[in-house]
This record gives sequence, structure tokens and C-alpha cells, in this order.
Amino acid sequence: MSDNSKVPLPNLEDGAGIPPVDPSVAEQTDDGSDQNRSAADLEAVFDVPVQVSAVLGRARMDVGELLRLGPGSVLELDRKVGEAIDIYVNNRLVARGEVVLVEDKLGVTMTEVIKSEKN
Repeated sequence: MSDNSKVPLPNLEDGAGIPPVDPSVAEQTDDGSDQNRSAADLEAVFDVPVQVSAVLGRARMDVGELLRLGPGSVLELDRKVGEAIDIYVNNRLVARGEVVLVEDKLGVTMTEVIKSEKN
């Protein structure tokens, strides 16, 4: 692919190239100013796959112990019953939640969204 066929990306730092937003939806930013946003603003990324993990707990063991595990083995985790679980998106902690039963399947309900710190 030659350099002439590359599509230039918009400069998002100064707001140029950002599509207009739906004025019916307003969101207050950290500095107190109102900024209009809607779900339609994210339409370009709706089909981007992400990996979501709900971590019930962690355990550390030697390989020998791992190989001895079998059906019916109990693995002790570092969390207590009823303690919030961590929800990761692409290996980044984004929320905490609780395990719920939906019909015959386990699910997760988000109870806290973790605000990421920008560098």
C-alpha cells in the first residue's frame, strides 16, 4: 500500500472532525460545562469486538497442584461470598458487579462503574 492511499485521520484534540451531536441529549463534563452526546455518536464503533471478563477471584498454585485438580475439586479464591467481582474490558478494569442467575445461566449486574484516570 502506498502512502497516497492512506486515509487521513481527523485531529480529535481540538474537536475538528467530530460529527455534530444530538441536542436532545446533554451530558455534564468534569469541568461543569454541558456537552451534548448521544449513542449515535458511537455508531462507528458498534461492530468493534472487545473481550469482556468477569473475574470472580484469583488463586495461585504450583503446576503440580494444578495437575492434581479433577472433577469435584474445590479451588479456593481470594474473594469472599457476596464480595463484588471485577469486570474487565480488553484487560482494563471498567466496573464492579454482582453475580446473578438469569433463568439457567449466570450473569453479572454492574453495581459500580470505575472511572479511568487519564494520563
